[in-house]
Amino acid sequence: MMDTGLNDSIVLVTGGAGGIGQAICKEFATEGAKVIIHYNNSEESANSLADEIGGFATKANLANEKETISMFEGIISRYGKIDICIANAGYYPPEASPLWEIDLDRWNSTIQNNLNVTVNTAQQFLLNAKNVGTGSLILIGSTAGIYGEAGHSDYATAKGAITTGLLMSLKNEVATIGNIRVNAVAPGWTITPKKVEHGIDENTINLATATMALKKLATPQDVARVCVSLSSDTISGHVTGQVIEVAGGMEGRLIYS
Repeated sequence: MMDTGLNDSIVLVTGGAGGIGQAICKEFATEGAKVIIHYNNSEESANSLADEIGGFATKANLANEKETISMFEGIISRYGKIDICIANAGYYPPEASPLWEIDLDRWNSTIQNNLNVTVNTAQQFLLNAKNVGTGSLILIGSTAGIYGEAGHSDYATAKGAITTGLLMSLKNEVATIGNIRVNAVAPGWTITPKKVEHGIDENTINLATATMALKKLATPQDVARVCVSLSSDTISGHVTGQVIEVAGGMEGRLIYS
C-alpha cells in the first residue's frame, strides 16, 4: 500500500456531511488525517460522522463571508493550520427547467450556493496557505460544468466557472507564494444515498452511461480516493491546475434518446 504522507494532516472538507462529502472525510481519516467536517444544515449527520472517524464538526453558512472567516479562524485557533481543503459544499436544484423557465431567484441562489460558496472557501484557505507557505486546495466541480446539463444551466454555469476560470487563475496566483497546489475533481453520475433514496431506474442508468466508456455509475468512494490522491504531495506533488473527471470516460451528454 502506497504511503500518501497524509498522516496527521489537518483536512477541512466543506459539505462534509453529504453523500460524497462523508466518503471524502472517511477516506482521509483512513490515511490518518485529522478531519474537520463542515456542515450548514446537517448537524446530526456531521456530529455522528465526527464521532465515527474521530473528527471535528463545525457549522457555517459559507455563502456568508463573515461566517466563513469565523469558521476558518476557529479551525486555525484549534489546530494551528489547515493543510488541505476540499471545497465540496454545493447545491443541486432538484427541478429540471430550461433557462427560459428559471427565475432570477433560483439562478442567483444556485450561483451563490455553488460558485460564491467555493470562492469564499478558497479565499480563506489560501490566506492561511499564504501564511504557512504550503497547502493543497481541491475544488469539487461536476461534469455538468464541462459538458453542460440541460435543465440545470444554472448549476452547470456555476460548476463550469469553478473548474475553468477560477481554477486556472488560482493555480497561477499561488505560484509565487509557496508550495501551494490547486486542482479540481469533477464527478459525473454518482450513486449517493440521496439518489438511492429517490430511486434510480434502469432507464436512467442507461441514459447516464450512454456516453461513458465504463458502463457503471461512480460511487462516492471513487470520488473520495481521487481527492486523497490529488491532495497528497507524495503522490501528486507536481500536479496543479488540473481537472480530474471521475465519470467513467464520459465524452458528452446524450441529447436525443
